[in-house]
This record gives sequence, structure tokens and C-alpha cells, in this order.
Amino acid sequence: MDKHVRFSVLILLCALPLTSGAADTLQAIRSRGTLTWGADAEGGAPYVFADPQEPSRMTGFEYDLAEALADKLGVKAQLVQNSWDGLVPGLERGNFDIILNGLEITDEHRQQIAMSRPYYAYAQQIVVRRETEGLTQIEQLKGKAVGVLAASVAQRLVEKLGGVDMRVYPGNVESFRDLNAGRIYAVVVDLPIAIYYLTKEPELKMSGEPFATGYYGIGVRNGDAPLLEALNRAIEELRADGTLERIYSKYHLWDSRQGQLASYRDESLSASKPISTLRDWPKYLPLLLKAAVVTVEISFLAMGLAVAFGLVLALARLYGVRPLRWLSTTYVEVIRGTPLLIQLFLIYYGLPNLGVRLNAFCAAVLGLGLNYASYEAENYRAGIQSIPGGQMEAALALGMTRAQALRRIIIPQAVRVIIPPVTYDFIALFKDSSLVSVITMVELTKMYGMLATTTYDYIGLGLMTAAIYFVLSYPASLFANHLERKLRHGPDHRR
Repeated sequence: MDKHVRFSVLILLCALPLTSGAADTLQAIRSRGTLTWGADAEGGAPYVFADPQEPSRMTGFEYDLAEALADKLGVKAQLVQNSWDGLVPGLERGNFDIILNGLEITDEHRQQIAMSRPYYAYAQQIVVRRETEGLTQIEQLKGKAVGVLAASVAQRLVEKLGGVDMRVYPGNVESFRDLNAGRIYAVVVDLPIAIYYLTKEPELKMSGEPFATGYYGIGVRNGDAPLLEALNRAIEELRADGTLERIYSKYHLWDSRQGQLASYRDESLSASKPISTLRDWPKYLPLLLKAAVVTVEISFLAMGLAVAFGLVLALARLYGVRPLRWLSTTYVEVIRGTPLLIQLFLIYYGLPNLGVRLNAFCAAVLGLGLNYASYEAENYRAGIQSIPGGQMEAALALGMTRAQALRRIIIPQAVRVIIPPVTYDFIALFKDSSLVSVITMVELTKMYGMLATTTYDYIGLGLMTAAIYFVLSYPASLFANHLERKLRHGPDHRR
């Protein structure tokens, strides 16, 4: 077979999941015998989560609902793990058949995907520490630090309110940890989340009455009309025969609002043009640039810490007493052998258990700096060991102390050798700074995620974000290449 033909066939096969007929989805589900549903089980209680008594087994009211829906379709349900704020893109890519994970029926969602009739009526709830008094209305959150779940109705409500120091979290657990630690004043969440987590958090309480009633629906790809019709019929049957009430009561989630499910009438979708962030770049680029400033601040401060502490580690490993050599070696190997993401979680969420509470900015700088210090320590060690040992001996013979020899002779030469790799490490740290978004830092990547989940223009915003990263990192790359060429030829090179 001609190589061009083979290439065309490969492209066609890769594109099949995206271009197959949407009308065949229900038939495909029944043919394979499974209904795949996308949800985020990481901190996903009470929707879907690992059973604390049997961690290998999943539970949750939506897990039970998925089983009941699949049974109505004559198939088995299969959970597909997906990050919460990436559920809609995941559905559009064909990663799963439906979204079943507390997805609110909103115009924003219905402009992107099809939504079923509601299966649960929810409301928003303010949660505060037990000693907090008087906060009963959302308007009273102005001027305070408030936690919300990313891409949720709570986030949209708080954004619309304005004047709030909003902290956006990737999951539910993290916001309650910050509330317990006193980093934020309140959390606004869907009522089912508040009901479940307050049984685990005795220091927290609901404040005020639930407000802003809304509905959860199942997300389906546009054009999957037969599947949507089948799901709507199954939801109505489960409501009518009392299955929904039995499931929700099992998790203490049944309330008077669920009576509204029977009388729900789908409102017509308000007309709205698709958002093009490239076309409307004056509105979005300043937000990205403001977040980029935070990225630059974190990167420079973290690299300064890494360079300074890395030198201390290298000297301790090379010239320290035996305990110091062992400690520095252990530190370098442990830090390099564990993920940066875990280290950030330990610093930000773990240290408060020991009485140390750092804000997100300090935790980000400390986490990145301590992580990259292990790499800079190895750069320093390699640079120092590249200097001939006779130079240290000569310095000692001239009456210098070891510290003087290191400061005046060895380290200056070693620094000249390690500048290129340190510069490249700075570029890597600059890109790794995107990880601090998991501890609520609104840097460039976090801002991209926040804007993308509200506009659904992942391409336009992605291009602008990538361009900013490139503009900021490319000069450093050129500088590193220039230094490498210059130092390779030595100080006497003139051409």
C-alpha cells in the first residue's frame, strides 16, 4: 500500500470517534452493552466517590442514578473519570457518552451541548466557620475571600456580585480545607455538597437559607436526539416510580424542592452569538496579561530561592560533616523523586495541620523554590567538581581558609560553568509555575482555565496564552544559548 494511502487511512481511523454519526450513539450503547458516563470522582462526594469503608468500590447518589438509568436502557453503566472543569470538552471529544456529575442546566451549557430534563433540584448554600455570625446573604460576601468550585454556578454568581476576593478551586475538598485553615471567610457551594461535607467538618456550619434554586441535567452531545429522548423518558420513569426519592433519601438529599421536577418546563434557549476571544481580544488579553505578571513574580522569586538554597545544599554535600552530607543528599534525592504537585499540596494543605498557614503566593514560591533547589544543587555540585582539585590545594597552601578558597576561587569558576543549565532550569520552572493553580493561585494557566470554562473558546484563549508563555520564555532561551556559545569558547574568544 502506498505510504500516502496508509497515512490517509490512519488519519481517517483517528477521526472516526469524532465524525461518527451522532444518531447512532444510542444504538452503539446498546450494541456494546455499556453506557459510559463522565464524572469527577476526586473529592466528588456526594455525587460519586470512593466508598470510605471499601475504597475499591464507588458510591454516591449519581453513581446509583447512573446504574438505574443504564438499567432502563438495558445496559450496564461505566464511569469514566474526568476533571470537573473538562467534562464538556471531554464529552465533545467522545471520551464518554454522557455527563452525569452535577452539571447545571444553564444557557452557557445548553449553547455548547444538549441537556436532559432535570433529575435533581439544587440550591446554593453559604458555608462558614462555626464562630462566624451574621452572614446570611450573598451580598454580605463583598470584600471577603470566598471559595467556589471552578466552572460552577456558584462561581458565576460570585463573579456577577463583584467586589469579592474569589478563590477558585478544582474540587470541593480543597475549599473546605482553606475555610478550616482560616485562609478564606466563606464557601459558596451547591446544597448537596454542603450537606455531605458538614457531616465531616464539625468546625463548619451553613449560614443563611439556601438560595438560587437550579437544576442538574445530563449532558449529551448536540445531535444525539435518540439518546436524549431515551434519557428523558428514563428520568421521568424513575421519578414517577419513586426510584429518585429512594436514591436521594439514602444520601439525605431528598427535600421539598424535588417536587419541582414533575412541573419543570424547559425554557427556550436565549439567542447568543458564539464567543470568539480572538475577535474580542481587547476584552480577554488584559486579563491574561495581568495573570502573566503573577506568573513572572512567582517564577523569579522561586528561582532566586532555588539558586540560593541549591548552593547551600551543594556545599553541605561536598564539604559538610557526615550528618550534613547525608541530610543534603537525602533531600536532593527525595525532592527529585517525588512529584512537584504532591509537594505543593503538602505545603499548602498539609502544613496547616502542623500550625503553619501560608497564603497561596508564599506556598507557590516556597514549593517551586524548594523543588528546583534540588536540581540547582546538582548543577552546583557538578560545576564545583569540574574545577581541578589542585586549585583548592594551591589556595590552602597560600594560607586561605577553605571558605575563602570556595568564595574567591572555586565558586566563581563553577558559576561560570553552570549558568547555561541554570538558565534552562529557569525556563522549565517558568512553565512548571502553571501547577500552582491547584492551590488557588490565579496565574496565567489558571486564568486561561477560568476564561475557557465560561466562554468555551479553548482554541482562541489557548493561542493567546501560549503566545504569552512563548514571548516571556523565548528571551531567556536566547540568553541561555548566547551564554552557552560564549562560555564554550572561553573568555579569550573574540570572533
